[in-house]
Amino acid sequence: MSDDRSVVRELVRAHGQTYAEEAGITLRDTPQPLYRLLVLAHLLSARIRGSIAMDTARSLYEYDEMTATQLGEEAELLNERWHGDLRRLRKEADGDVTALRRLLEQFPGVGPAGADIFLREVQRVWPEVAPALDGKALAGARRLGLTQDPGRLIDLAGDTEPAVLAAASVRASLDKEVAEDSLRQAS
Repeated sequence: MSDDRSVVRELVRAHGQTYAEEAGITLRDTPQPLYRLLVLAHLLSARIRGSIAMDTARSLYEYDEMTATQLGEEAELLNERWHGDLRRLRKEADGDVTALRRLLEQFPGVGPAGADIFLREVQRVWPEVAPALDGKALAGARRLGLTQDPGRLIDLAGDTEPAVLAAASVRASLDKEVAEDSLRQAS
């Protein structure tokens, strides 16, 4: 039988790439990568397959008309309200993650799932968001037989960034084989 720390280590080793990294986004606290992350969160939360969302985020040409319209409206809102800079949205939230989530959900097509995705990934550059281990990440931990306490999960992960742990845990929640592989490798 494996211990929890080994399970987390194997999960992160094999599946610990953030979705932003997978989409080719080098996340920094600057306008362009933050906007690219918002678009990725929008696409990943849309009713399209995750693989299509990832391909779309890379190439931005294979999305349906409704999503294209929402992305245009999203850019318009960002420009009008926050002058094209999501850091201004962050400033408006003033360190309050609930307020930040509410502001993100004002973007067309970015509902609770999209806000969760954005927060899980942006915690890399916006430390006040960490640890962002939402219901989807905790579902992965549950599938692995791990604690549902975000603080304890972070402790189990050691030096692993919370964004990397969250991405790996989400992959375990979405793909039973990811969880089974991690458990097998840890034993």
